[in-house]
Amino acid sequence: MLNNKIPPIIIVLFFAVLMAVIAHYSVIDFTTFIFYVAVILLTIGCIFCIAGVVSFRLAKTTVNPSKPDQASALVTTGVYKVSRNPMYVGFAFILAGWGVWLTSLWALLCVLGFICYLTWFQIIPEERALLKIFGQGYSDYKSRVKRWL
Repeated sequence: MLNNKIPPIIIVLFFAVLMAVIAHYSVIDFTTFIFYVAVILLTIGCIFCIAGVVSFRLAKTTVNPSKPDQASALVTTGVYKVSRNPMYVGFAFILAGWGVWLTSLWALLCVLGFICYLTWFQIIPEERALLKIFGQGYSDYKSRVKRWL
């Protein structure tokens, strides 16, 4: 025999009303949350980009991504211990922050498109050029550090 004498539909209605009352008096504004997540992602992105540029400048090598054959030093220190492409990682974080700010899942999916495009058309050709310039040193570096994160 059941101990519950109240029909389940009444329980559902009770909890539905309870939820409505709670929601009415405790509205959570996700605007602030979204703002902070977007700012955090943007900040992380800027840090990665700036750290990458600073590392290249300290090594006195080119920052120009369209001329990887002009690289004069293989940078493997600083942020380059975490990622072989910290500036591109930074750009991806910046785009992710923008996608969060736009509050659009479809916009966020564009970050994946950016990553795929950059990998195929920018990073892989850069890697071929760097392998020609730095040989085994670059090959060893590739085996220790991930392309993105």
